[in-house]
Amino acid sequence: MTINKKTFWISIIATLVVGLLAGWLIFSSGKTSAENEHEHTETAAGEETIWTCSMHPQIRQSEPGDCPICGMDLIPLEDETGSEMDPMAISMSPTAMQLANVRTAVAGSMKPLKKVRLNGKVQEDERLVFSQTSHIPGRIEKLNVNFTGEFVQKGQLLAYIYSPDLVTAQEEVFEARKIKESQPALYRSAIEKLRNWKLSESQIERIVNAGETIENFPIVADVSGYVISKKVNLGDYIRKGQPIYEIADLSKVWVLFDVYESDLPWIDEGDQVNFTVQSLPGEQFSDKITFLDPVLNPKTRVAKARVEMRNPNNKLKPEMFASGVVGANLEYNKEALVIPKSAVMWTGERSVVYVKSSSAQGVNFMMREVVLGPELGEGFVVEEGLEPGEEIAVSGTFSIDAAAQLAGKPSMMNPEGGPAMTGHNHGDMGGPPAGSGNNHAAHNKDITIGSKAKEALKPVIDAYLDMKDALVNDDATQAQAYAQKLKEELGKINMALFTGESHNVWMKHSTALKTSTAKASITEDIEELRASFIEISSQLKMLVETFRPYNQTLYVQFCPMANNNRGANWLSLEREVKNPYFGEAMLSCGEVKATISEK
Repeated sequence: MTINKKTFWISIIATLVVGLLAGWLIFSSGKTSAENEHEHTETAAGEETIWTCSMHPQIRQSEPGDCPICGMDLIPLEDETGSEMDPMAISMSPTAMQLANVRTAVAGSMKPLKKVRLNGKVQEDERLVFSQTSHIPGRIEKLNVNFTGEFVQKGQLLAYIYSPDLVTAQEEVFEARKIKESQPALYRSAIEKLRNWKLSESQIERIVNAGETIENFPIVADVSGYVISKKVNLGDYIRKGQPIYEIADLSKVWVLFDVYESDLPWIDEGDQVNFTVQSLPGEQFSDKITFLDPVLNPKTRVAKARVEMRNPNNKLKPEMFASGVVGANLEYNKEALVIPKSAVMWTGERSVVYVKSSSAQGVNFMMREVVLGPELGEGFVVEEGLEPGEEIAVSGTFSIDAAAQLAGKPSMMNPEGGPAMTGHNHGDMGGPPAGSGNNHAAHNKDITIGSKAKEALKPVIDAYLDMKDALVNDDATQAQAYAQKLKEELGKINMALFTGESHNVWMKHSTALKTSTAKASITEDIEELRASFIEISSQLKMLVETFRPYNQTLYVQFCPMANNNRGANWLSLEREVKNPYFGEAMLSCGEVKATISEK
């Protein structure tokens, strides 16, 4: 019994220990899972969704809505942390790619064929243009062909001429015929005189047989063709050999194409030209270049390439416009890698493309610098930087680049990547240091804009210069008025005038410019006006340096004591320094740092 009791209590204690241990493990594990879940929920709940615009990725908001620039719906900004993609790549959602019109294509190899586009005109074949002259001097008594464009046949009667000289010559023949038996030489001399007037034997025979003087002598066409110029009118007196009409045989014509100086290396005699004529839609023409001018026109800097065409139905008429294409085979030992023009972005001496790749997290793009070969009309040969089979963006590249800039990743303007900047680096211009709030992203090259965009910017610059002069004169009232005018002129500019790369630059600087101008337009304090003028000058300076829209030379001037001794720039039409930040107190403080002229 004792042994049984002892065994019994040992069993109970063991069971109790095992139960407590199992319970601890179960509840401890449950608690940990709950805590972990709670902590994860808190983390997820603590994360704030950022909303952006697919077309203007610089827009970042904490709640959904419309883009303040283009009005499009904002989309959530995807979190790229923890992604397996290259940290220097920029990711884009399918929705963002669709809204930004991003399209891609696979780079492939092909035998490079450069397509040179030519424009030209149909012209008469110079060898088939004739002058219809009169071999008889006299007065035009009758014209049977009275307008240009009329078709004439060889031998057709064109006009009648009264010639006193020919009348006299006929009378001499009649008199000589009377003494023909006694003086045959005189008669032959009189007949020969008629032959000298280019009269045919049949005409001379008719004159001799008629025995009467012909006063109005007929002029007949020497060739068949179209009258392209009428040289005389009824009653005009003409000299021997003077042209009456110009007649062109249009059974064969020339098509003369303009070949620009830069395209001459790709064009040779014997090249095939495929062309169309604007007035003959749907019809295709093709023939070889038979002649290429050896000398350029010094005014137009073009040479003429001649294509000779048969024209049996007179379809091709002189002065018709023609557009042609010549394919020139390039000297490559093997097939070359060719990409579309739209895929390439240029900045200074660099050319870049965006290469697409996919991962579990989605689609992303990486900037790649390439070395380009010859232009092929709609594309480029790629010498280095890209391999066949790689997929690249061929549309919407500027939207991808803008997103890369704002994300601080390698982009066209910032190949090394880095934090997105909101200002430009003044460099040796003596501007404020980074982080001062007055610097804006520098542009490494000029960007060409259209004439309408330049015209829209001119009133803005004029208002800015007026505001600068008012501050020079310490006139706060006038400075505020011109700030208001500057604000109004900025509001009139249609952002659609700036396309491609210029659009990104305009959107970046115009927003800050409008903000500073609006602030200046509602203050009457001259010191506050001058503080706003620092930012206005900084933003406008970048726009003028990039677009060069002004038709007069602008001087970039700098005062090291302005902006609390951090320095500030301004623009002026005069080389003489007149400081707008201090006015009369330190009028000549500053120096000229650069000049900006229109492109």
